[in-house]
Amino acid sequence: MTVNTKGAIPFLRSEKAVEQLEFYKTAFGAIEHGRRPTPDGRLMQCHFEINGGSLMMSDSFPEHGYPFEGFKGIVLTLIMEDGKAFWEQVVAAGCTVEMAFETQFWGDRYGQVKDPFGVIWGINEPAKAA
Repeated sequence: MTVNTKGAIPFLRSEKAVEQLEFYKTAFGAIEHGRRPTPDGRLMQCHFEINGGSLMMSDSFPEHGYPFEGFKGIVLTLIMEDGKAFWEQVVAAGCTVEMAFETQFWGDRYGQVKDPFGVIWGINEPAKAA
């Protein structure tokens, strides 16, 4: 399997990285490619992918100047061929609806969910060509 490591790769700083990663495996079908744990059980770094795109994550380390500051002002968007089925999967796993999954003015079906850790995810199903 080839891992996508090109382009900008989001790096999330979490309060509960191990728990968050396990949720992403269940809800989003995340595939873990590697992790670097610290002796106290936190994650210094983890590389995983969702829907073919790479992401990185670590725990926050306030004692080293890297406190958790929340997930403000970002939306991670997934473009899905069958967005409705994926939408139902993540909502059933525990994400809360922020914006209903509906056909939007630009033609695509789109909606937003918030995962239990506070990250907003946009689910986009492109309009079918007529």
